[in-house]
Amino acid sequence: MPDKTEGESAAPHDPYAALRFRDFRFLLLSNFLGTIGGQMADVAIGWHVYTLTHSAFALGLVGLVEILPVILFALPAGHLSDQYSRKKIVLVARSCNAVCSVGLAFLSFFNGPIYLLYTLILCIGIARSFFGPASSTLVAQVVPPSVFTNAVNWRSNIWQLAAAIGPALGGFVIAVSKSVTPAYMLDVLFSIIYVCMIASIRSSQPVRPREPLSLESLGAGIRFMRSSPLLLSAITLDLFAVLLGGAAAMLPVFAKDILHVGPTGFGWLRAAPSIGATVMAFIIAHRRPSKHAGKTLLWAVAGFGVATIVFGLSKSFLLSLAMLFSLGALDSVSVVIRSALLLVTAPDAMRGRVSAVNSIFVGASNELGAFESGTVAAWLGVVPSVVLGGIGTIIVVIASALIWPQLRNLKEIRPSEEEETPVSDNIE
Repeated sequence: MPDKTEGESAAPHDPYAALRFRDFRFLLLSNFLGTIGGQMADVAIGWHVYTLTHSAFALGLVGLVEILPVILFALPAGHLSDQYSRKKIVLVARSCNAVCSVGLAFLSFFNGPIYLLYTLILCIGIARSFFGPASSTLVAQVVPPSVFTNAVNWRSNIWQLAAAIGPALGGFVIAVSKSVTPAYMLDVLFSIIYVCMIASIRSSQPVRPREPLSLESLGAGIRFMRSSPLLLSAITLDLFAVLLGGAAAMLPVFAKDILHVGPTGFGWLRAAPSIGATVMAFIIAHRRPSKHAGKTLLWAVAGFGVATIVFGLSKSFLLSLAMLFSLGALDSVSVVIRSALLLVTAPDAMRGRVSAVNSIFVGASNELGAFESGTVAAWLGVVPSVVLGGIGTIIVVIASALIWPQLRNLKEIRPSEEEETPVSDNIE
């Protein structure tokens, strides 16, 4: 890559602006490998639980067990990430996640009881509740504000690519080995690599006076979110849309009982949304920033609802793959816009706590969405659960457009001012 002097701004529409920073490339690669391992473990957990229980409700319960720690610990985790080294928090949390994966491997190998399986899933949720706020704000320490949006897009792109590879690889490993144990152990391996790579990043974090843990400090992120209607509206839209349209949690049922494609097909079903998101993120990176970001977000989430409905009604494996591909592509638009808004809107001193509030929203939408889907599926059936969720998503989009006019009027997302965020000398 061409040499550039420190602090020099990238060209306004350079699609590779963030990639010109050495530490950002390290961060992307570590996230890529870590996400592959994490996605393999998630596939293994889903298959493990459904094989033991044959229950859609048990699958939904996995989501509830994972979200409870986020609700309980996200705000303290956000406080810590603003007061202490985000890099060290990330390293400790990921190491704890690896230890839990070792435990899951032992449970699967020795046919351990289901309650211990849920206990380890709970521990993984605790580790992720601290990992999320620190990890999502680490990018601001390795690139300047002028390339935040580009960095968010590439981070989303590489995450989705890994999330496409991970489930497919996990399903293949389970199918070949006839066991989920190797998938868990591969997650441990990738976690070790992740920790080593993050440790090599030369990120810098501003030194600030320590703020004692208090109700006022914990609530700072919530107060900031309430004072920013635009950010609040975008995150609320995502929360309710994904909460209602959470078809992903039911994929083991679709793969095994409706489409009859087995663990390999399940892996591809899990991978399809991420493949779609990767393609969309690559397209976004090579286009100029949207001049109508708000309307784009609303149409994308509405399309997400339509694709959810079609997926729920599909009896064709190829059509189901196409709809999941579309779900991922449309969700990628939402992720990029929402993440860019968060980085641009929140000052660095508040990013950990604001990100913690965001993680509660995101975690609630994904994990509670899984619990909601499992509960409704146990009551009405899997197909009605998914179809009704898609309809609910469309209703949420209409309501959001009416309640928050500033969201539909949102134009291009840009930093309001160049903030003094230290970035290590890593442009190469």
